[in-house]
Amino acid sequence: MKNKALTTAALAAVIAGTLSMSIAQPSFAAGKEKCYGISKAGQNDCSNLAGTHSCAAQSTVDFDIGEYKVVDAGTCEALGGYSKEKARALLKAQESES
Repeated sequence: MKNKALTTAALAAVIAGTLSMSIAQPSFAAGKEKCYGISKAGQNDCSNLAGTHSCAAQSTVDFDIGEYKVVDAGTCEALGGYSKEKARALLKAQESES
């Protein structure tokens, strides 16, 4: 009985670890990255940093820093965009100015 409980606990830990790893993976293909601040209104790929929507094509402002498009890895900066961390910092700075 003790071995069965130990085996069940170990199996649960493995399953939980596998699930957390798959959740952490981006839903887009390898070689791609999120690029914030480059999408036109209605052309974003998914949810925004502000959390005001959770779907693609719901942005209302061109080049909103909180909206992203998925681009080839390494091309974001050349497109005039920002990483998620940089976009968050810019949004915080804008909020503190208001």
